[in-house]
Amino acid sequence: MSDPTAAAAPGDAPSRVLYRGGSVYSPADPFATAVLVDGATVAWVGSDEAADAQASRSRAAGEPLAVVELDGALVTPAFVDAHVHTTETGLAMAGVDLTGARSLTDALDRVARAAAEHPGEPVLGHGWDETGWPERRPPTAAELERAAGAGTEVHLSRVDVHSAVISPALAARAGLAEAGRVEREAHHAARDAVHRRLREDPARRRQLQHSALRAAAAAGIGSVHECSAPHVGSHDDLRDLVELTSGAVTGAVPEELALPEVLALWGELVPDADAARDLAAQLALPAGTLLGFGGDLCVDGALGSRTALLREPYADLDAAGPGSRGHGYLDVAALRDHVIACTRAGLQAGVHAIGDAGLDLALEALSAAAEVLAAEGAPPLAASRHRIEHAVAVDAAGIATMARLGLVASVQPAFDAAWGGADGVYAARLGRERALALHPFAALAAAGVPLALGSDSPVTPFAPWEAVRAAAFPHVREHAVSARAAFLASTRGGWRAARRDGEGALVPGGAATLAVWEPSSDLVVQAPDDRFQAWSTDARSGTPGLPDLTPGTPAPRCLRTLVRGRTAHDAGVLA
Repeated sequence: MSDPTAAAAPGDAPSRVLYRGGSVYSPADPFATAVLVDGATVAWVGSDEAADAQASRSRAAGEPLAVVELDGALVTPAFVDAHVHTTETGLAMAGVDLTGARSLTDALDRVARAAAEHPGEPVLGHGWDETGWPERRPPTAAELERAAGAGTEVHLSRVDVHSAVISPALAARAGLAEAGRVEREAHHAARDAVHRRLREDPARRRQLQHSALRAAAAAGIGSVHECSAPHVGSHDDLRDLVELTSGAVTGAVPEELALPEVLALWGELVPDADAARDLAAQLALPAGTLLGFGGDLCVDGALGSRTALLREPYADLDAAGPGSRGHGYLDVAALRDHVIACTRAGLQAGVHAIGDAGLDLALEALSAAAEVLAAEGAPPLAASRHRIEHAVAVDAAGIATMARLGLVASVQPAFDAAWGGADGVYAARLGRERALALHPFAALAAAGVPLALGSDSPVTPFAPWEAVRAAAFPHVREHAVSARAAFLASTRGGWRAARRDGEGALVPGGAATLAVWEPSSDLVVQAPDDRFQAWSTDARSGTPGLPDLTPGTPAPRCLRTLVRGRTAHDAGVLA
């Protein structure tokens, strides 16, 4: 009948909005076709007939009620992206997009165009992947200087953001002896030089953060877990981001639509509980928004950049050469003390661990922390719900340890979609046998390790349905989970990873953080077994259906996103 945002401040919905005539994904009623939103909460879910009775009662009582006809649209809980770098995503969106570059020459041409269009300004780009180029190598420092012009600062991050190529001008400003490809400390120094400009321009930083969160909302995402760290950003950067979305800042952005909620992880080691509490006080984030100290607290790097720590050498490097097994950035004792400190301070600890040896190190430290705490008579480590980010090369023994310690696996199925399989980047780096063992989603789930799905944006884009598809249809079928399990890991799983177990479901009294979708197919139930790939939901199953996510089918389109009842995205279709 009418747009529920009409006659209201931007981002604010009328206190009562009835969505009817669609499908509602709710454990309260697997066959619900309507949902009533009252302010920030879900007031009711049920059938259209009951919805009509709700509307009649409201009219009789003179209560204002907006009615939205769904016309068959699907309403689900909004997605949670459990691993995001928001400011870097904004930078990538505003910079030179190299994700589609077909060759080294194509990438350099894009750099040259950007330098010509914005003379005197730094050229920032993201997303190159030399493994798909005929030249099979990144640009050299001399090639960057020729493309952009002498004296132009150029920073082009690889798709995994664990290495970059930089120009001589940027190397000089960052205090580096050499330009070209950089990783580890040199990469951090170059990235810090880029971020320093942002720290000096808070308005620009907020614009970048706002753009990134708008893109998340347009993808049906209602909350993100921001994974920041000293090598990624600053206290000010993280504080600005969280305040931007927590209501602490008004008028800071061009529009006042709601933004996805930001829950923060800060990747810095703390030696004891007092230091953890002091660091939390220094960050000065709004109450309830700091999850803990983890996220991008890196045990190792990434497989694409050959910086993930491995037990055996990379297959495409000289096995005798330095760094042939990647790099480790933390030691067991320091990480053990960090986990103990976070546990005692009531905060989450977590680490970025991708390679098998990196995971060995992380799990050894976590196991040692569990023993210390148990000897003190403290609650088991599982009560803290600490996290492993990525867990790409975890094996059966590691999975058993994660389950025993009650750890959460924050995983990115889009990594497998982009780089997995017998002929992908992983196979080039590790060899086919090791590559096909990566991303064991099914084994993690079967062992009882909770999964939370994320994008690691800007490494992969905000595309939650594609993440669900990638977990349900990975390169290795034995690693697949059901589409329903993957969907729950991308909604309720994200909230559970944040230790907020009551959120992420459309039930009466729950938060009205939801997304409305134009489905691309009939709703079905899909299992990871090829013998039972998809079947329609019927009254006997009692299982709500989801869009068909078979590879090759289009993903649903987001029509509207609400964050606690406030409009964060509206495609202008619903009426």
